[in-house]
Amino acid sequence: MKDIVTTEFKARYGEDPTFIIRAPGRVNIIGEHTDYNDGFVLPMAINRAVWVALRPRKDATVKVYSVNFESEESFDLNDFSHTDAGWIEYVKGVSWALLQDGYALSGWEGVLAGDVPGGAGLSSSAALELAVGRAFEAVAGETWDGTKLALAGQNAENNWVGANTGIMDQMISANGEAGHALFIDCRSLDTELVPLPEGTCIVVMDTSTRHSHVDGEYNERRAQCEAAASAFNVKALRDVSVADFNAKAAILEPLTQQRARHVVTENERTVAAANAMKAGDVAALGQLMNASHVSMRDDFEISSTALDKMVEIAQAQPNCYGARMTGGGFAGCAVALVDVGAAEGFVAAVAPAYKEATGLKPALYVCDATDGARLIED
Repeated sequence: MKDIVTTEFKARYGEDPTFIIRAPGRVNIIGEHTDYNDGFVLPMAINRAVWVALRPRKDATVKVYSVNFESEESFDLNDFSHTDAGWIEYVKGVSWALLQDGYALSGWEGVLAGDVPGGAGLSSSAALELAVGRAFEAVAGETWDGTKLALAGQNAENNWVGANTGIMDQMISANGEAGHALFIDCRSLDTELVPLPEGTCIVVMDTSTRHSHVDGEYNERRAQCEAAASAFNVKALRDVSVADFNAKAAILEPLTQQRARHVVTENERTVAAANAMKAGDVAALGQLMNASHVSMRDDFEISSTALDKMVEIAQAQPNCYGARMTGGGFAGCAVALVDVGAAEGFVAAVAPAYKEATGLKPALYVCDATDGARLIED
């Protein structure tokens, strides 16, 4: 990707870019739909990312060419509006959010490309948002706080693009570190680096089915969670323990009860998973991932036939400790915890079995945990 954006920049502008930015996608190991409930999540930044090659301009224009979409868009930082123009709305949204936060922004022009599959649940949008935020930072010649940039990215996604996502995706894209997952308290935004268990790796399994957060089902689940929190008279479902839920669940109507049960138990599983990782307890981590999938499938009802089949095939492999769907749901990717020495064999077994079962050709990625959004110095 670095070579792609650099080559395209030189072809368009006749010189090397002044800055190159990389912002990663992410996979969530466990903790799904807990982030907007002020709960806990455990994502890691992956070695698939959005890249931007750019140079400053002397005016307030932002001009970007997208290699993936083969289109160029521009707007003026002093006068721009939402026009439903596709991918550029994410760039405009981040600009709008940073201006709201009081950042001094200057114009730039550049080339954008990424290899985070869109709509797969790997946070291609958050990677784009953080890449844009770091681009503005580079042009300003300053160092901006990663968490504040993450909040600006979330603000852009929620209030400019129109998807009510939580803070997890932007936080991990901003603050990830190589070799580690990041345990995030989505209320306080406190974080703790948690090492991947020795001898294991994460395999992302793309079902080749797609979803969009803006389609409405994600927002519907969020509204159901808010209704449950209101019924429990708490700020968010983060404040309801499993014991409290079991004692008082009857106050909720059946569907809301299901949604709340997933979030409450998923928070407990995520805390336990972080502790298992710190202890190197691979078996316990895998069991928690398996239980998470059942909860998302049965209580939160965000899985799909394709996701269930992928998880079933993965869990049947001898060197897989656990597997679950990951991301917003309804389509996209699953994730597996696999013995690192067996990763190639795992991929070789799962891919054809899934294709035979579904007729769909999957894409499987053995993922390294990488650093968050950075200016590339070399």
